[in-house]
Amino acid sequence: MGKERHPDTRRLMITADGSGSEGYRVCLWKRELRALAKEFALPIAACQLPTGTSTWNKIEHSLFSFITINWRGKLLRSYRTIVQLIAATTTDAGLKVRAELDEKKYPKGIRVSDADFNAINLERHAVHSDWNYSIAPNAKMPRALMQK
Repeated sequence: MGKERHPDTRRLMITADGSGSEGYRVCLWKRELRALAKEFALPIAACQLPTGTSTWNKIEHSLFSFITINWRGKLLRSYRTIVQLIAATTTDAGLKVRAELDEKKYPKGIRVSDADFNAINLERHAVHSDWNYSIAPNAKMPRALMQK
């Protein structure tokens, strides 16, 4: 996060595709955002693109064509090869990619209890409140700080 480089940081904003594991209806996603907020001791504003609109993500949209060009004609036989080719991608505008293979095993089917979910200090934003909300690292946070 680089809090040493940005000591005056008051909140973290995360934008995400609104589908899959980070979907706006996924309780585990929100629980883990709260854990991240607690770790950084900062509120997190989550702003999610509606399902099916990931083409609005300008970086993703402009980067995929360059990744495709970079691995054209290459045999994609392993995850390591794929990640190395993605990491070697640059764009005409100078965007450089950092990619690494995450080989950790993640458990499936994790359920968030009602008690755990209710412990999340979630404040919905005024605009598109299903997709846009803030999560506080603790039980109480001033409303003004959540929405700034």
